[in-house]
This record gives sequence, structure tokens and C-alpha cells, in this order.
Amino acid sequence: MLACVLVVAVGPSAWAGPATDQIRTRVDRIVKILEDSDFQKESRTKERRSAIRQIAEEIFDFTEISQRSLGRHWRERTPAEREQFVRLFGDLLEQTYIAKIESYSGETILYAAETTDADLAVVKTRIVTKQGTEIPVDYRMFQQGERWRAYDVNIEGISLVANYRAQFNTIISRAGYPDLVAKLKAKRDERPGAREVGREEPPATAPTAAPRRGGQSP
Repeated sequence: MLACVLVVAVGPSAWAGPATDQIRTRVDRIVKILEDSDFQKESRTKERRSAIRQIAEEIFDFTEISQRSLGRHWRERTPAEREQFVRLFGDLLEQTYIAKIESYSGETILYAAETTDADLAVVKTRIVTKQGTEIPVDYRMFQQGERWRAYDVNIEGISLVANYRAQFNTIISRAGYPDLVAKLKAKRDERPGAREVGREEPPATAPTAAPRRGGQSP
């Protein structure tokens, strides 16, 4: 499911709005990195992935996605546990994003429509495969000042957040929250070069951030 979200390409736009414009602008920047032959050199792998990661963090609010994906279990976590979960889960999503971006092979994304309600927006897109199949992908976003950040993605009507929340709830119900953390750490450590562009482990005294929107369900 996540793989479909992360296909990136440039296509004609049928409609545009503030949230759509911000997604498209960042997509354009990623495509430039992918098309830069100098960036494709093995010696610049770390630099290329770091650049893509920075743009991904502008598109997605990984803290908000983490809170919503953990659902009701977020309220039971201590500040330190919340910080650790955001770091582990956010890193997993970002690394998956980078891996998919680097496999880009000419797919097209069409920007179809945008609907807004106060500080919330839905950007409707369609991924067009080389075979001509269209996959509807909707980005659910909220406004932070002048910026729009994605907190969920729906693919063919299926929510990314709801999908992860169901998985996480099953793991916690069966084996407890520590088992979920162990699984996320194992996923992080099994990826080649996982630490290369991953989040830095904070010092023990690092301050923790307060939850932004209460970790409510979408």
C-alpha cells in the first residue's frame, strides 16, 4: 500500500489549490534530484537520500501520522515513549519513501481536485502506470501557518493510517507495546544503510515535544 503512495512523477494538472501547489512544488524538486546524473553517482548516495528525506519531511507530518497510527494507545504512552515511537515509525516511513522514490521509472501523477474545509484539505490525485491503469490517491492535509502537511493518504479508499493502526493494535493486544517497539527497531536495523540518513538518537535528557493535535483518529 505504501509503495503506491510514494510513486513520484510529474503530470498535467486538472485543478490547483494551495495544498496541491505545495505538493507539486516539492514533487518537482524530488524529480530534479532523480534526473540529476551527478546525484546518481554512488559516491553521492548519502547526499541524494538526505536531500529526498528533507523534502519528504516537508510533505508529510510524520509526528501527526505516528500519533494517528498508534490511535488510542498514544494516550497511554509516556512522553519518552511517544518520542521514541515517532522516531522509529517516522524513520521507517521515510526510509520506505526514499527506497520507492529511487525506483522511479516514469509513472505519472495527475492532480485531479482539491477540497478544503477551514484548515483541512484533501488533494485528489491519480497515479497512471505505464500500462495505463489509474490508481486514485487522496492526500489528507492540515494547515500549519502557510504550509500544508499530509497526515494521511487514502489509496483506492483505504487509509494508510487506519491500515497501520489496525496492525499496531493487533500487535499491542497480543504481545504488548514493547513488542511493537522491538518490531520497529528490527525493521530499522535490517535495512541496508538504515542509519545513513536516519534520525539521530537523542540524548537521554533531550526535551520531548507535546502532541500536536491530540492523536485523534481521522
